[in-house]
Amino acid sequence: MNRSVQIVWFKRDLRVVDHAPLAQAARAGPVLPLYLVEPGLWREPDASGRQWAFVRESLVELRDTLARLGAPLVVRAGEAVAVLEELRGRLPVGGLWAHEETGNFWTFERDRRVRAWARSHGIPLRELRQSGVIRGLRDRTGWSRRWDAFMRRPIVPSPERIEPVPAIEPGPIPELPPGLSADPCPGRQRGGRSEALALLASFLDERCLPYQRAMSSPEAGAVHCSRLSPHLAFGTVSIREVLQRAEAALGALDGQREPEARKKAGALRSFVGRLHWRCHFVQKLEDEPEIERRPFHPFFEGVRGLDPDRFRAWAEGRTGWPYLDACMRALAATGWLNFRARSMLMAVSSYQLWQDWREPGLHLARLFTDYEPGIHWPQVQMQSGTTGINTLRVYDPTKQGLDHDPDGRFVACWVPELARLPTPHRLAPWRAPPLVLADAGIRLGIDYPLPLVDAARAAAEARARLWAIRRLPGFSERADAIQDKHGSRKAGVPRPDRRPPRPPGRSGQLRLDL
Repeated sequence: MNRSVQIVWFKRDLRVVDHAPLAQAARAGPVLPLYLVEPGLWREPDASGRQWAFVRESLVELRDTLARLGAPLVVRAGEAVAVLEELRGRLPVGGLWAHEETGNFWTFERDRRVRAWARSHGIPLRELRQSGVIRGLRDRTGWSRRWDAFMRRPIVPSPERIEPVPAIEPGPIPELPPGLSADPCPGRQRGGRSEALALLASFLDERCLPYQRAMSSPEAGAVHCSRLSPHLAFGTVSIREVLQRAEAALGALDGQREPEARKKAGALRSFVGRLHWRCHFVQKLEDEPEIERRPFHPFFEGVRGLDPDRFRAWAEGRTGWPYLDACMRALAATGWLNFRARSMLMAVSSYQLWQDWREPGLHLARLFTDYEPGIHWPQVQMQSGTTGINTLRVYDPTKQGLDHDPDGRFVACWVPELARLPTPHRLAPWRAPPLVLADAGIRLGIDYPLPLVDAARAAAEARARLWAIRRLPGFSERADAIQDKHGSRKAGVPRPDRRPPRPPGRSGQLRLDL
């Protein structure tokens, strides 16, 4: 083949609509659409079979879509530089196209290797933005304005036709990448763009109505949150497309005074705000990839350890706090949990159980079908109190149950050993009279565990220890530097990163339920 080939490398952007690299490459010549099944990536401790299952379903649909455009998706297993070098040996590669990716630290280092490979062979590498995240940002001044400008650009249409590269076998899409174990998740969401568009339509049409109230409940949130988070994480739909569709639905409600229309408008405004905050958090990891592996504020390094028994009980949903255990078991079975419950899981691990944030963070990453490193690691640290700039957020797992599962129905579903207890005692069985426990056939410590620790006492001790660190000489100066680098400048929006540290007490909670 004499004409130069444009390789379009798909990563977390498994779509053809609003895919600028694909559109521009298609105008430049023959296109080889490429997805790499990278063994090293899928052996990372934050990867799981449920994530791959979602990706695989998305790849199957993407391959069919690309085939209809003329060039089916080519799938190769191997490390990126080795696969790209093999293709360069067979084809006249004229360019490599991709979206910018804010992934885990492994992908950060892999991208460095790919850039070095492209430079060494004189191959133009064009990495284009696909979200409000800005590469090479010096500070957050003007970030919101630039976010708005990018999000309001027209959606890039799918190419009408892609010129294929002849004599290239598409290759199989493996059931599992090498070294990755199967991960049964019976309630997992399915991948693919058609699923994303159906979810978006049903959310904008009707599911969003109780969104603002339902998002705090794992049961109601599973229905009335958009459930687009895995599709945004792996790019079957772009955040810009979601935002513009949501704003169009909001615009259609202008001037309507009916209670339902006003309620819907409030829900959609709330949802649009969370799309903004989504990019705000991903920007933190883009600006500082190391925060996946070390605390934002260095004074928190080594403060906590890891107790294997406590960690295992927390990870398996056997803490003795029924609402927390129900949330963990629901997450294990479905791959999704509403944001408030996610925050509680991480906070209880960090405060009441005094566990270092890294291993619990990896465990949750594997359970989330919608794992987005740029949201996950800043939030893990935020809920663990290691950022140095956020209020310490301490959750009482029993109060959370009383607030968000007052009838104990969610607990009865996911912790069936407590289902026979009357509602008032289902969320705190250790407070139930012995006769009530006996009538329900429950032996605490045998059929269901007692709480691992006294939650109130452990939380108070954790607060005191962390506040003592925050009062150390030099702490505030480092915190100011973190704030200057990562804090939001968006005018008129509540800014949790700009709140001065304050002693224990009631605090608001930023929620990113999508």
